[in-house]
Amino acid sequence: MTIYGYQGNQTSPKKDSAGDMTSFSISPNLHSLHFTSTNFHPKICSTNPRSIITFSYPNSAGDDGATPAESLRRLLRAPGAHLGPACFDALSAKLVHRAGFDFCFTTGFGISASRLGLPDTGLMSYGEMVDQGQQITGAVPIPVIGDADNGYGNPMNVKRTVRGYIRAGFAGLILEDQVSPKACGHTQGRQVVSREEAIMRIKAAVDARKESGSDIVIVARTDSRQAVSLEESLWRARALGNAGADVLFIDALASKEEMEAFCEVCPQVPKMANMLEGGGKTPILSPNELADIGYKLVAYPLSLMGVSIRAMQDALLAIKGGRMPPPGSMPSFEELKEILGFNAYYEEEMRYSTKSNKPNSQKGYSSASKSSYSIQQSTQIDPEKNNQGAQNPNVEVVIPEIFSSKGSFSGIWSRKLRIKITGRDGFERLDVRVPAGFLDGITNVVPALGGINIKELLDDATALEEGGKQLLDFNDTMGDRIQVFLE
Repeated sequence: MTIYGYQGNQTSPKKDSAGDMTSFSISPNLHSLHFTSTNFHPKICSTNPRSIITFSYPNSAGDDGATPAESLRRLLRAPGAHLGPACFDALSAKLVHRAGFDFCFTTGFGISASRLGLPDTGLMSYGEMVDQGQQITGAVPIPVIGDADNGYGNPMNVKRTVRGYIRAGFAGLILEDQVSPKACGHTQGRQVVSREEAIMRIKAAVDARKESGSDIVIVARTDSRQAVSLEESLWRARALGNAGADVLFIDALASKEEMEAFCEVCPQVPKMANMLEGGGKTPILSPNELADIGYKLVAYPLSLMGVSIRAMQDALLAIKGGRMPPPGSMPSFEELKEILGFNAYYEEEMRYSTKSNKPNSQKGYSSASKSSYSIQQSTQIDPEKNNQGAQNPNVEVVIPEIFSSKGSFSGIWSRKLRIKITGRDGFERLDVRVPAGFLDGITNVVPALGGINIKELLDDATALEEGGKQLLDFNDTMGDRIQVFLE
């Protein structure tokens, strides 16, 4: 079938320069999508006719001069449920943006873990959250909804918090009704303030927004489902909506039926769902199911933090076992530089370069640098040619440190060392070949070989049989089998 593209919350099909609507071809099962205009980025939201597909232009957030809050409000008016991973620092926020998401959340759970190495039990202060938020919002062009906990005090503190989050560049903030110290809503011992105080916090936030001339989105969260009852949480959600909240959020609802009951409260006010990964109290539903129930924003608070912890644990186990993390488990150095913006930085740096400060094309290296892996070798320069200045600069050649080619080690660079690692589960972990003379490089690949005199083994293996010779075969501290062959 053919459908038509829409930009943001438009109610009429987008037309091209000739006045024709841009058409899209889509397979009946929604598994593939083909479109004639490269200016659209389609997003499949639901197979339900209420919200089939939304479309947005790339980098639309802020491109038209809209503030972060205006961009977020535009998203709230667009059909479908919108997915927002939770970031905890500037790097994780950049990865969210690079992955193509339209907005993201910050997570107090993740910020407390990454910044303090401590649990989300109210230990993070207002100042620390605002500081981390400035780093995050400054790293990405998409709207960011900040975790503002319980406002860090009474309604006057709430007003200060709202003003600080506005200055930090947040598009929205989440305010909850927990007592101090607050804690993660899916953990034990939740307690909430009185109904009156919960409502007053939202009214103070609305007043602070108006006084600041801002349009920041206020998300009102109640933790009363676990602290009191479902009935209490539904009452509070309705009251917080009437107090001026832009989005309503009941944390830790315990069933799909409870989620449906929540979405029937104040139907004109968008609802937020929290899909706490790994075993929270709320059932994990698909985006389609959440959209069908009536949710507008969906947070995934632990995905980035959780996979980061597991990946770091695996890498540390590998290093402790005397080997490097598998190549496929991490980006290459070139990919890391691209993600962090090295290439963009170098391009911009060239715009401001002069003859006296022209950047070196070999970034990160200096002709004066030395290391255990390299030596410097200068060539003789003709004085007359040297007077030609920048047209014929002096050249220094940096070559790997190698063993002398004299004696029994001669010719070893024509040979290769094959390093093979087989995991204790029987699966192959590594199988690489490196020049036999580059011994320092071998220990970089497999640190477990650092305490072995491989050169002595090579000296004893100068008379090689056809097909190569096995030099080592042992199990490391992790139980993996390491084999080294001279070929």
